[in-house]
Order: sequence, then C-alpha cells, then structure tokens
Amino acid sequence: MIRRPVIIQKDMDKEDHPIALLVQEASQYDSQVYIEIENKKINAKSLIGMMSLKLKKGLNIIVVSNGSDEEAAASGVEKFLAAQS
Repeated sequence: MIRRPVIIQKDMDKEDHPIALLVQEASQYDSQVYIEIENKKINAKSLIGMMSLKLKKGLNIIVVSNGSDEEAAASGVEKFLAAQS
C-alpha cells in the first residue's frame, strides 16, 4: 500500500470536467485508488464519490493505492493533481 501526500495544483473548477478526467486516470489502473481528505476516504474510480469531495486547488490530500500496479497508480494520480492548469 502506498500513501502519498499531494497538494492539488490543478484548477478543479474548470469547465473541462477535471473530476471526470481524474476518475479516468484512476480507472486505468488495476489497483484500488482512494483520495483521503480529513476523515473521508473516497474511491477515486467513483465519479459520484469524487464529486462529493469538492476538490480545489491548494487542498492537501492523501492518494492511497493498493494492488499490483500501486506505484504507477499513485504516481499517475499525483501527476494529474499536481499539474499546473
């Protein structure tokens, strides 16, 4: 299991649906991928769940991945969230 702290740098309020793109990024991996904020742990492959988090630029989160490609999953989601937009 990998737990990686990330500060969101991507503007999550844009019109191009970054939450849906985040779910697509997480869904391409076999590993389980979660986003933790405070006391919430949400499946990053769930569009409804991710929309409930109200992610925004500057927010500190933890990316958690567990499975056969957990390193790639954690890195991919981190890169997506840390990308400047």
